[in-house]
Amino acid sequence: MLRFMKNVILAVHGGAGKQTPEDLRDEVRAGIEAALRAGQAKDNCVDAVVAAVRVLEDNELFNAGKGSVFTADEGHELDASIMRGLDKAAGAVAAVRAVRNPIEAARLVMESTDHVFMAGPGADEFAVRGGLVMVDGGYFSTERRLSQLLELKGTVGAVAVDRGGDLAAATSTGGRTNKLTGRVGDSAVIGAGTYADRRVAVSGTGDGEVFLRGTAAGTIAAMIEFGGLDVVAAAHEVVMNRLTALGGTGGVIALDRDGTLAAPYSTETMVHGYLTVDGTVVVV
Repeated sequence: MLRFMKNVILAVHGGAGKQTPEDLRDEVRAGIEAALRAGQAKDNCVDAVVAAVRVLEDNELFNAGKGSVFTADEGHELDASIMRGLDKAAGAVAAVRAVRNPIEAARLVMESTDHVFMAGPGADEFAVRGGLVMVDGGYFSTERRLSQLLELKGTVGAVAVDRGGDLAAATSTGGRTNKLTGRVGDSAVIGAGTYADRRVAVSGTGDGEVFLRGTAAGTIAAMIEFGGLDVVAAAHEVVMNRLTALGGTGGVIALDRDGTLAAPYSTETMVHGYLTVDGTVVVV
């Protein structure tokens, strides 16, 4: 499905996939709205996307942070990334097991090191040194209505543009149910699940392997910069044509600096919402 909106300053997604079970729809919508309100309270795009994603990481209904799915060894490995469009600064973590909010660890990589990507125990240790909140594995092992939640869970993400026209994107995930330990999907990979430059900010959700192979988020940005497409056409081409040709489904939220938001998806649904410049919140 193709969707686009105008005058948007912040958007979030809670994952592409099957329809939300009816008894959880109100809670999911409330979670999306809470994320948007958290981002609304911030003055710049980086703070906004981090605040929004943090709220979703703390909500067990979403496959990120607290609600992360189980790996094949019945553990949890979390991935996240963030990118600032102004200077293309970026940070990412993968396969972390103890950071309560992986998006904060990704931001810490971006802002306090000359690295982009950290993974595994080293990334957890880095988060400890950075003063982030750490938890034991039991924190992520939620059993609340598990049989229903497995149908709902999806990667979370946010994109924002601030008053100065600067853009940022952030994505966080608990991975794929029953994934092999050590598997990293697109959410932690700049250019695949997350990308931002001076023209557009993109966060993706769906079949991670296909988003990786198709360099989904970066391709949308390249089509805008080099191909002359607008954000709506570029996002549609990648999600509905290129990724499906590779055998995968999913969706993106892609926001340009003029406030046009594209939110195409090829799955049954993509839980998402957005905030407009006049303060209106819409949850889809």
